[in-house]
Amino acid sequence: MNAHKQPTIITPRLTLLCCTRPILDAIFKGDDFLSGYLDIVIPTTWTEFGEVAFRWTNDQLSNPGANSAWFSYLPILNEENALAGSCGYKGEPKDGVVEIGYEVAAVFRGRGIATEIAKALIDKALTYQEVTTVRAHTLAEENASVAVLKKNGMMFTSAISDPEDGDIWQWNLSRSGAPAPGPGG
Repeated sequence: MNAHKQPTIITPRLTLLCCTRPILDAIFKGDDFLSGYLDIVIPTTWTEFGEVAFRWTNDQLSNPGANSAWFSYLPILNEENALAGSCGYKGEPKDGVVEIGYEVAAVFRGRGIATEIAKALIDKALTYQEVTTVRAHTLAEENASVAVLKKNGMMFTSAISDPEDGDIWQWNLSRSGAPAPGPGG
């Protein structure tokens, strides 16, 4: 990988590359351009969320003082030098809470990569004193993402009916390890 890719979060198998403006521009130019720019392998379908999440990050970075560390990351599987999906935070901490999100390309699923990504995002967030709770949301059903969150110590806090996503489950992990409050608390 090229030296221009930073800041990063490093795990045993992954490099989570923060999506700065130049990296976002490369994403918008297409997979072939992104592959050449980062000197990595890009699987055919590496994101189900699509460009919209990266456009949102790009819009957020237009705000004065926005910190790219609180938005999108590209998880690079080091051994294969390949983009494994996308992940990140849904904005800077608010009232001590920061939300994580992640996806793993189908070709890399079932290898513990999502668990490693979630752990990295949680651990990094908790290095910031202002973060007291890490939050995530899943579909309102037992699924692979629920298993990932449970493996990382997150606890179910509430069922929510979201106007955009429908019925979802909220998961929290507080700095103390105790269940964090649900919505509004």
